[in-house]
Amino acid sequence: MLFARFRHNDLEVYGRVEDDRVRPLHGDLFGEHRLLEEAISLDSVRLLPPVRPGNILAAAVNYPSHVAESQKMTGKAEAPPQPELFLKPSSSVIGPEEAIVLPQGARRVDYEGELVAVIGRACRSVTAEEALAYVFGYTCGNDVSARHWQRDDLQWWRAKGSDTFSPLGPFLATGLDPASLELHTRLNSNEVQASSTGALIHSVGTLISFASQVMTLAPGDVVFTGTPGETGRLSAGDVVEVEIEGIGVLRNTVVAAESQGV
Repeated sequence: MLFARFRHNDLEVYGRVEDDRVRPLHGDLFGEHRLLEEAISLDSVRLLPPVRPGNILAAAVNYPSHVAESQKMTGKAEAPPQPELFLKPSSSVIGPEEAIVLPQGARRVDYEGELVAVIGRACRSVTAEEALAYVFGYTCGNDVSARHWQRDDLQWWRAKGSDTFSPLGPFLATGLDPASLELHTRLNSNEVQASSTGALIHSVGTLISFASQVMTLAPGDVVFTGTPGETGRLSAGDVVEVEIEGIGVLRNTVVAAESQGV
């Protein structure tokens, strides 16, 4: 099942996607809600980020194919024995068709296509086997990363957390097996990443369990699960797409900060 968060005229709500239409729902997506009778054409709505997370966690180096890429920055040639998670600010979230802004002075900024898990109910001190029961669904994410800041700064707050560095969307999908989804990233229509989430070093359940031992995850919080293979540079004028089986295509354009008056 697919859900969308969208704006239509003065209405900003969640809805259930049914083919090329969306039915608004009344209530709490993560709690009690009911579907309204009206169905609205998807062509007439603006899709928003599918969630407004309070916490954003992201996994570093979580595919074997990404270990070599990480070695260039960290010097480590091995996958981490336990999940390596970092935080991204909620202010970095944008939705489908919004622009990724390249900050002044960032130099190289890369795409990172990822599967993102969305928490559906309060989660604390759960096992890896229990963790997926706390997931509402999944969406596509792009963990946009400023490589020089990531390499040279002591902390990754701006390398991973600049405004627009966490695109999410287009939909929130339920009922998926996070261990067997095909992921593809395209830059200007050329495929630049391709993998199955079955290759994750630490499973979605393991990531959530690990985080839940020290922090409470709330409904709407998200966990970026890592990016596969090599990543590449984004330039102003580019179009980057992250497509995940069963979810859809997250599409964003890329602009320079100067063009935004920043």
